[in-house]
Amino acid sequence: MKRTIGILTAGGDSPGLNAAIRAVGKSAQRAHSMRVLGFLDGFQGLMQNRFVELESEDLSGILTRGGTVLGTSRAKVDKMDMGDGSIRDMRPLMREVVEQHELEALVCLGGDGTMRNGLKLEDAGIPVIALPKTIDNDVSGTDVTFGFDTAVTIATDAIDRLHSTAHSHHRIMVVELMGHDVGWLALGAGLAGGADVILIPEIPYDVEAVASSISARRDGGSSFSIVAVAEGAISKDDASIRQSMVEHIGNSQGRQRKELKKKLKEFDKTRVGGTSQLASTLAGLTGLESRITILGHVQRGGTPTAADRLLATRLGAAATNYIAEGIHGVMVASRGEETEPVPLKKVAGITKSVPVDHVWVRAARELGIALGD
Repeated sequence: MKRTIGILTAGGDSPGLNAAIRAVGKSAQRAHSMRVLGFLDGFQGLMQNRFVELESEDLSGILTRGGTVLGTSRAKVDKMDMGDGSIRDMRPLMREVVEQHELEALVCLGGDGTMRNGLKLEDAGIPVIALPKTIDNDVSGTDVTFGFDTAVTIATDAIDRLHSTAHSHHRIMVVELMGHDVGWLALGAGLAGGADVILIPEIPYDVEAVASSISARRDGGSSFSIVAVAEGAISKDDASIRQSMVEHIGNSQGRQRKELKKKLKEFDKTRVGGTSQLASTLAGLTGLESRITILGHVQRGGTPTAADRLLATRLGAAATNYIAEGIHGVMVASRGEETEPVPLKKVAGITKSVPVDHVWVRAARELGIALGD
């Protein structure tokens, strides 16, 4: 009987997923004579045993396509919503599916949530090997995730286009970029697009300092400013409040801890849409008209860049080599032009934030780009 592996995509869609599926499938078939089963709609499809056998023709023509041909979902393997109000741990059933198909390994393509799910499956006796994808670039243990380069390219193009409008109307153009609680995307696109102000979660900002830098530009003859804001950017005041709440949670337990966590979640929700308040405040402080552009999910769509196709391809090919060697319980990390199997337990639940002394941050400061502090 042919050796068999499974593959699925989980979490949000990201450019390069199909390139990775293609690479895993083709390398498994051609280099290792393996069968490849693609489970539909992520871990939900694994639980329901919904799959397709990926033949060569199924992998043809998908390299340049955005999204994922297998579909995806955000289901949690140990806390799956059954649709009837109940939450169940479905790992035992998933293990039955894996054993039924005699899978040597399950290849999981995803971000941090997928790494956590993958580790939980590995702990339940399911051999997992994961590939890091996300436009946020926040997966720990790897140089970069596929999807990030495409998102930076799309966001940079948007900032490029905003320059002409900002210049023509003497406006502050505030563009909100994705990234959850990390600033890789906003920082990268802001630098590449020539933003005048870049605000990221890792460096809490003072809105008056931001306004001051914009006013200084106006006084120096520049009548417009481009402000790139990560969706998780936070003011110094809010950061102080949040830190206090986190410390209280750490010092509490039981019901009180649960209530404090709920309050923290509600506090974070109030900051969603904070870009609008930021733009309004900047307009009031500077006397300049301001406009907001929220790129949203457009950053995740469309054709992946050549860099993302290359990254996804070499990670996918490396994954099948590791499987052939009997390696599992790892994420395939990018290390320069090479790959490295990193244990999932060293990756799951660890967010890769932007170091405040990162070379990109230093470059921004040296160029005179305001970071809000």
